[in-house]
Amino acid sequence: MGRGHRPDSRGVVMLLDTFPGKLMKEVIVLRRAWLVLMLLVFAAACDSEPAKNLEAADTQVSSVDEGAELNSSNSQPIERLAQKDLPGAKEYEANCANCHDGNVKKAPHRDMIALMTPDAILKAMTDGVMKVQASSLTNEQQRVVAEYLSGVELSAIPALPACDNSENYVIGASKSGGNWGMNLSNQRMISAEQAGITSQNVSTLKTRWAIAMPGANRVRSQPTFAGGLILVGSHSGDIYALSPETGCQVWRYSASAEVRTSIVVSEQADTAMAYFGDVLGNVYGINALDGTEVWKIRADEHPNATITGAPTYYEGVVYVPISSLEVSNAIDPYYVCCTFRGSVLAVDGMTGEEKWRSYTILEEPSIFGQNPLGTDIIGPSGAAVWNSPSIDVAGRQLIIGTAENASSPATGTSDALIAMDLATGDINWIFQGTANDAWNVACDSPRPENCPEEDGPDFDFGGASVVLESSKHGRMIVAGQKSGMVHAISADTGELIWQTRAGRGGIQGGVHFGIAVSGETVLVPVSDMPDGRTYPNPDAPGLHAINANTGEIIWSVIHENRCEGRQFCDPGISQVVTVIDDMVIGGAMDGVARAYAIDSGKILWELDTTSASFTSTSGAQVIAGSFSGGAGPIAYDGLLLLSSGYGIYNHMAGNLLLALEVSKD
Repeated sequence: MGRGHRPDSRGVVMLLDTFPGKLMKEVIVLRRAWLVLMLLVFAAACDSEPAKNLEAADTQVSSVDEGAELNSSNSQPIERLAQKDLPGAKEYEANCANCHDGNVKKAPHRDMIALMTPDAILKAMTDGVMKVQASSLTNEQQRVVAEYLSGVELSAIPALPACDNSENYVIGASKSGGNWGMNLSNQRMISAEQAGITSQNVSTLKTRWAIAMPGANRVRSQPTFAGGLILVGSHSGDIYALSPETGCQVWRYSASAEVRTSIVVSEQADTAMAYFGDVLGNVYGINALDGTEVWKIRADEHPNATITGAPTYYEGVVYVPISSLEVSNAIDPYYVCCTFRGSVLAVDGMTGEEKWRSYTILEEPSIFGQNPLGTDIIGPSGAAVWNSPSIDVAGRQLIIGTAENASSPATGTSDALIAMDLATGDINWIFQGTANDAWNVACDSPRPENCPEEDGPDFDFGGASVVLESSKHGRMIVAGQKSGMVHAISADTGELIWQTRAGRGGIQGGVHFGIAVSGETVLVPVSDMPDGRTYPNPDAPGLHAINANTGEIIWSVIHENRCEGRQFCDPGISQVVTVIDDMVIGGAMDGVARAYAIDSGKILWELDTTSASFTSTSGAQVIAGSFSGGAGPIAYDGLLLLSSGYGIYNHMAGNLLLALEVSKD
């Protein structure tokens, strides 16, 4: 990478002053055997009852290599187990495969479409972006294609009850979570005054309402309080404006695909805008007052591009982190791997017009060799951006974390923290947490031909970094990594200040979706779920507090495994946590939400959502599951919102958006 590159045992820092800018009938359970063979990534699903589904998933995993078909086209090779017993293959191949098997750059790959619910796929063909292309198909043909691609059958989904006309968005009425990290620094801190919840009343929390999110097996979009309403995305691709009092629907906007991001809100004078991205890589700006679309863009033309991290809004500009699921395509030894490069896209908040784009890999991918079957190896690639950008206001820069490279050669910008100039996207500095990390799904499969020579370890910065002021070190950037390490670096230079191991780490270990900060205490959730590998460090699933000045661990709460044999249940914390006054609240992969005292780690309150009983406002069956993803707890005016269910990557499926209120008795 040239000038300023300094490798050492602590990581790599590069100072670059001239670096250029750039889902059960009511709940469909999608399931992936990510940890066993990696062959079910982004395609498997089930039908009715959860237990039957999970048993079926295990059976499928054990026989995944039998009858798997390979092909010499640039498409996925794996026999899609959730799809094999469904009709629709013929219709898909005749009408859709030419574009969605990877032959048309701008068309989302079929394995990206498989992440969508069948209802969302059908909606795209009847009323959405594919209406013209699907016009030659009969209604029945459209239905079977939607079921085939998603791997599940269409079923009636109860809609959310509508509010009367008295509920409206009111500019200036309330805002909590306007940006994903609560503040621009991504510290995820909500005051007692704003939350209306403290350590003295948290034990009185009781259910105000519960929602079975329509057509969902996972709840990944963090709710936002704004304008006196709650705005939240969904697995089905619908954005809902809800009443905090009853959970009724004020308005609904239908995006093209699943929305995993939070809904970011900005208000100016008599205008309120809401921003978010979808799993197909689209980014939206809609009117928060009534849910009408203002603009929509495709953030990246790569067929596997996706938006997982929430955009960040600052001074009229929306900063969009762009990631990709191309690592799953690589399991096909005939797939030319890989061509995606991570980036951040800056657009005008009112128009969606591009201001700048900054790539995490400067060099455009090119042929670097061939795999054992003679398929071209393309690189460098990867370094996707899975997290919401943090804004370092004083430094006039944004901070992102990157993932591993998807193909060789490994670069100095994978598994890294990168500072970009707010105005231009030029890169100010790079800190690399793990060097030489190139990995894709082929590496943990029976067909490793496309596995890079580096072969992992897949230690992304999956969660957002935070900007904080240390009394000892000044302005710092702190971030947790899947390696289990927490890094503190100088906001000005990117130089390492301290480094602390909080967890074992691993492909499904360490820090997943981010950390939180209270003053000079860093709160670090650790997953450390089993992943089939062995590591030199012990498992540490739970929550850890670190002194921001020294990097020393203040306390650790290691969660007891209470899963009692339940499949896809683990005790660690994958979901991001949130600080509320003198507590930090987090949900674990066993479906238990807890409030911990920040000064001691003492558990002040807990709720097992998987054993509690909830009734949905729509009458649909409520299923609680694992807490995971970027949809952390959020609170405003005595109301706490929890998102339970993560039917993907070997976690427990669910569809629960739960509103808990402080008792007024």
